[in-house]
Amino acid sequence: MLRILGVSRSGYNSFKERESSKDNKPTRKQKIKINPRHLLTIKANIGVPKITKELEKMGITIAEKTALHYMREMKIKARYIKPFTKTTIDPNFDSNLKNLLKEQFNPEKPNAIWCSDITYIYTKEGFAYLTSIMDLFSRKIIAWRLSKTLEAKWVVECVLEAKKLRRTTQPLVLHSDRGSQYVCGNYLEALNTIMPSYSQKASPWQNACIESFHALIKREWLYCFKIKNFSHAYKLVFEYIETFYNTVRSHSHCGYLSPKEYEDYYYAQLRKFLAKVG
Repeated sequence: MLRILGVSRSGYNSFKERESSKDNKPTRKQKIKINPRHLLTIKANIGVPKITKELEKMGITIAEKTALHYMREMKIKARYIKPFTKTTIDPNFDSNLKNLLKEQFNPEKPNAIWCSDITYIYTKEGFAYLTSIMDLFSRKIIAWRLSKTLEAKWVVECVLEAKKLRRTTQPLVLHSDRGSQYVCGNYLEALNTIMPSYSQKASPWQNACIESFHALIKREWLYCFKIKNFSHAYKLVFEYIETFYNTVRSHSHCGYLSPKEYEDYYYAQLRKFLAKVG
């Protein structure tokens, strides 16, 4: 074999006795750690920036280009969705449905601006519909409903749950699209002192954060399964939002903390400030 390969016997014996180089050992360790399953992100197909941040949390420093090289070797890649392209312009903008948000997606405190939307989830027994309400400060999903119909009552229930869980009485804004569920009397009655805000027609980027979340839950989690029925869809949505997205998944907007961690940090700093001035 050595003769056919043109390798000397002494060279082969030297190769067998030689230890792996020090530079190669951390490389193997890094490759193992880069696997999303070892990052506790089994539900997420995360990209290079988040990979490097998660490795830093584990005490491994690595350049993004190196992480990208390893990801390509291991055939790991983030999933992306084709962005929406507006093809028509609606000249008849209803002045009664005002856009109070104006694409200002970064409020300075929780419970200042919420946003909401409805998305379709395909199952083998028909569609299910996910209504979500997000706090734009932390990108946390503060209330959600999965339903078998598009009736406005599910949106109303979602709003009432959000108000109950957040225990807020201060005036705030709830931004949405112009779907019938968000302009009906029952919805406006449920808002009470909350000010409604609306995107322009055919302008989903004006509600980009909640649109992005719905794309995220599908490509990172729901599309990984053949969803059998409504009950199966409910379990998957519950698992993603309550046990992963809100509490575990790092978010670049939150300084690579989870939405819950980001809010906890805000309130901890607020308590320190109040104790200092009080």
